Amino acid sequence: MESPTTVPAVELRISIGETEPLIWRQLVIPESATVAELHGAIQCAFGWKNSHLYAVAGKDSSGKKRIFMDVDDGDGPEGAESPAAVRLLELFDVQTPGLSDLLYEYDFGDSWTHEIEVVGPAELHENTIACLDGAMRGPIEDSGGVGGYANVVAVVGNRKHPEHREAVEWLEFVTQEPVSKFDPAAFDLVAINGQLRSLAQRFWPGEVTAADYEAVLGPIRWFLKEAQLDGLPLTSAGYLKPAFVKRAMTELGWDDEWISAGRVEVSTPPILNLREQLQGWKLLRKLKDKLLLTPRGRKLAGDPEALWDFLANELANPDSDAERIATPLFIHWELTGDEPPYGLRDQVIQAALHHGGLRTRTGGEIPLSWASDLYYEVTGSLHRLELWEDPSWRRLDEKLSEAGVKFLLDVQSRID
Repeated sequence: MESPTTVPAVELRISIGETEPLIWRQLVIPESATVAELHGAIQCAFGWKNSHLYAVAGKDSSGKKRIFMDVDDGDGPEGAESPAAVRLLELFDVQTPGLSDLLYEYDFGDSWTHEIEVVGPAELHENTIACLDGAMRGPIEDSGGVGGYANVVAVVGNRKHPEHREAVEWLEFVTQEPVSKFDPAAFDLVAINGQLRSLAQRFWPGEVTAADYEAVLGPIRWFLKEAQLDGLPLTSAGYLKPAFVKRAMTELGWDDEWISAGRVEVSTPPILNLREQLQGWKLLRKLKDKLLLTPRGRKLAGDPEALWDFLANELANPDSDAERIATPLFIHWELTGDEPPYGLRDQVIQAALHHGGLRTRTGGEIPLSWASDLYYEVTGSLHRLELWEDPSWRRLDEKLSEAGVKFLLDVQSRID
């Protein structure tokens, strides 16, 4: 087996200033990384949610002060530059260990200032980021900065404090976890590196290959191929025939995941949902007693690249206003793993719809039940594709495959 390619890297020690005990991480990131990619690594390593603005300040080799902010043109301070356009090597010397002039500030209200120290040069597998060491869990978002977070930790840990109950309720609401799981000293190196691997995969996904097409489009292409010649015969009630449903479950590898025999389509959601989605995409249509390829379906059945392109466009540009607002949100959650806890998810969707100007026909607020229905409708379309590492029709708590990451990044890039 060919050994992984290594690339020049830099080892950095990043600490949140004035925290006691000190909250810090030791990261290794490619020399070629941009300031924006460093931002992403810091967010992952400290457990931030990327829900606030940030800025990076430093000096280049000539001593000129520079500031980087990911904001729309004209919204940042005068002279602010795009973080995606500047590489780290412009801002410090890898060969000169010590505290750099580079500062990273996150959330201008709480003002979490991260000091960056250059440890020295390193080597790293290509297209990866790694955490070597660190201490303490990252602070909680919106906890009031260094002093506010220290107060939360002290009050939550003191049952006799008069504000203990209120602090516990706030912490459990924000984290959606019982207070018993909150440990300010916790540091999970394995989990952090898992998140950094996923981040690097999003930063540097690589070109889409023939194997990626096959991995993502497998069940869809199988269905289209089966309908290619004479179509698929239907029962008098308009469902696929039991023999076909059984064969489909077996050949798609879904038999072991379904408790019934998987023969009657109406009681076999994996097949029913896929077939209805293919009709929704206008790749299949019913005609009398058969399910036939549409002209579009016939054109795309033998062209995986064109099929990928078509589906990415369909998902990126849905018909309804609600789906256009929700789809970018859901894809971001899938790519980052930052989906809100179940108890908050529908509220976040509802807020996004309200922010987008949507109301009921009578002018009232969108009900939470509608937000929930929208979630399952949009994510259901994603779940007809093989985007996860272990082929499964369920898609519960699965990790995106490399091909799945590439597909969702492609969808994301097409969203208007």
